[in-house]
Amino acid sequence: MTDDIILKFANADILINDTAYHKISIQKNSFEFADSLLDDLLRNQRDVFILTEDIVDKYLKNKGHVSSYGTDADINSIVNDIIVSENQDSSTAIKTPQSKLLPSVPFDFHVIKDASKKSYTSGEIKDFSAYFNSRFQKIKGILNKKVELKESYPIKDLVNMNDNVKIIGMVNDIRTTKNNHKIMELEDETGYTNVLIHNDNQKLFEATDKIVRDEVIGITGIKKGNLVIASEVIQPGVPRIEDKEMDFSTVFISDVHIGSSTFLEDAFKRFVKWMNGDFGDEEKREVANDVRYLVIAGDLVDGIGVYPNQEKELTIKDIYGQYEEAARLLGDINDVKIVIAPGNHDACRLAEPQPAIPESYAGDLYKLKNAEFVSNPSVVSLEGINTLIYHGRSFDDMVMTVNGMSHQHTDVVMKELLEKRHLAPIYGERTPLASEFEDHLVIEEIPDIFHTGHVHINAYKRYKGIHIINSGTFQSQTEFQKIYNIVPTCAEVPVLNRGSMKIFKFN
Repeated sequence: MTDDIILKFANADILINDTAYHKISIQKNSFEFADSLLDDLLRNQRDVFILTEDIVDKYLKNKGHVSSYGTDADINSIVNDIIVSENQDSSTAIKTPQSKLLPSVPFDFHVIKDASKKSYTSGEIKDFSAYFNSRFQKIKGILNKKVELKESYPIKDLVNMNDNVKIIGMVNDIRTTKNNHKIMELEDETGYTNVLIHNDNQKLFEATDKIVRDEVIGITGIKKGNLVIASEVIQPGVPRIEDKEMDFSTVFISDVHIGSSTFLEDAFKRFVKWMNGDFGDEEKREVANDVRYLVIAGDLVDGIGVYPNQEKELTIKDIYGQYEEAARLLGDINDVKIVIAPGNHDACRLAEPQPAIPESYAGDLYKLKNAEFVSNPSVVSLEGINTLIYHGRSFDDMVMTVNGMSHQHTDVVMKELLEKRHLAPIYGERTPLASEFEDHLVIEEIPDIFHTGHVHINAYKRYKGIHIINSGTFQSQTEFQKIYNIVPTCAEVPVLNRGSMKIFKFN
């Protein structure tokens, strides 16, 4: 059903965002509703590139449609009633005085963005074009809101200009001239132009060191002949956000690598005991009693056939067995909502966005009543705290491309991805990206928390009000890491304790 609805609109060159798709999917006879909405859009010749929730709501209002499932509030009420009932039943169980005791409060959890059932491509050239057009239009919309770029021009209009210019484009190429200037080729939907970064403008010249291919930027400058001489390069950026009050705690882990011979099983069991309030000193137990969410940013298991001769480093040589073991270990965690996203070692496609780990591989995990499965990347709301989850595969490309970036300081990389408003801006390198109708890796809304993994090294920074967290690993140093002198942060778990970061060690 998902693919068919998306395809209807894609064939009409219209993309659907997550909230609009949700509105359509919950309608009675959703296929007929989608046809009717599409006919209305085409008949009225509306200039719609991305179908939003507002457009669907206006159509519903005009046509008098009512959701077959009632309002979102009704749905949430039903879900909460179920959770309250489950918590009340479990609260009668006898626990030791040391065990975690949480009040029976329903989880205020919902998924804001998940590509699991909205990811579609047929592999045709039009998909490739739609993918980059989606990226360009989304980020252009962000840049157009900046004062410096209001009334920017399409690149094709530069032909008749010899004055101050404002343009927005995607970086096709960036190179250094023999005189040590920089030339960027910028493209929009109307054409392309070359932009000169003069080395006399040292501040601007150094700032462009972080510009990479395929990101969308704004340029202000002067048109001279066939060149635009840049005076300013403008990234989409992120504004400073206001602090949100947190009256609970959330734990962040990634790269557990269950099934590997280097998986730190004893440390992970101590971690699970702590989650239940049965391990650690008084401070640790007090924080554990306050934890409501555990967020896992990929590579829960080590996988099969991920790299050559991997089987020699596995204690569990079967992917089903690895997920069974993961379910056994996580199944001991009580009274906590567990949010699980995939990584490049998990049993799903490598191309991002990665859909949620399939139930066909992880059946025992899906039986855990407190587990939620989301895509990589995804955005979830934890009691109103919006959390962007991304495994972090694109870190490899950023470190290889941008001087001054390293796997040891992923907070620097994460800050730059936020400024670019894209989780994997470079296309065609180590990070496999699916050419789909919509680019799901654009950071459209500013998160309160940005959680990643992949590099096995802890990092934390508060950046413009955003908690930037990389959560290390539960795997000891691998042979590959020894070759490159990468020292992982093992079994040191970041905990956002009512807005304050704490690191608890279990090694």
